[in-house]
Amino acid sequence: MQHDDNIIGQIKKAQRTMFRLTCSRGDALKRISMDSGLGYTTIQSYAGGHSVMSVASLYRLVGVIPDDLLSLLLPTDHQIVQAPDDIDHDALTDLCQDYVNTKASAHRADSPAGVDISPCEKDALDAKAVTLKAVGG
Repeated sequence: MQHDDNIIGQIKKAQRTMFRLTCSRGDALKRISMDSGLGYTTIQSYAGGHSVMSVASLYRLVGVIPDDLLSLLLPTDHQIVQAPDDIDHDALTDLCQDYVNTKASAHRADSPAGVDISPCEKDALDAKAVTLKAVGG
């Protein structure tokens, strides 16, 4: 039971952070309420961390709150990304080449961690991998 309380607390904290960052980007809670069709008091409750939003509410927030902020509600190794309608194979090729070049550079002796991948290089590679996954489907 304590484990569930911990997860609920983490979700409430993530909700507070997501709504705070959304508002800092200029989106008011009232606009989010109107655009999502969720009640204003419901949005306030989620934003204040007073209740945990349902999957149905999350579904209604997709397209209203940016994907990078909605991703804050997920475990750290998961992200919400929009699937492409069509795959641009030329762009995908360029992204693949960029990833390969970045990885090769990370293994050079004169890179930050020498032939090992440093934390900053790992972050850059992870970001490129996420972009590849989003573009490649």
